Amino acid sequence: MANVKMQAYKASEIIFNNKVNGKVQLKLSNKISHNVKYSSNGTCEAVMSVEAFDKEHKDVLYAKVTVNGVFTIDRETEKEFIHVETFKELFPFAKALITTVSANAGVPPIIIKNIDIEKQEIYRFEINNKDE
Repeated sequence: MANVKMQAYKASEIIFNNKVNGKVQLKLSNKISHNVKYSSNGTCEAVMSVEAFDKEHKDVLYAKVTVNGVFTIDRETEKEFIHVETFKELFPFAKALITTVSANAGVPPIIIKNIDIEKQEIYRFEINNKDE
């Protein structure tokens, strides 16, 4: 049995600003954030945002998509593994959405490079909300 299985996903936010005039050389950069919220019922929700923008003038060209995924998980699975697996499941959807939105907006498609999440440092912060 798989430890992490996507049950559903949706695009919850799409932003696209195109104020490019004439022939302009853009220096594109991107930013990706990914967070996982755990429930006590063996599910979690992963939220991934992907932003693409001009390094020098963010207001000239800016694209952002946010996708949410609901996953069933084995409660005994390590959170780092769940984080990596939910990233792998959601990233192709977010990446394709950025490309599709930009291509349909009349600009050259923005193509986000693939990311090998298993070679990235994962930062995890746990917040204790219990009254002490």
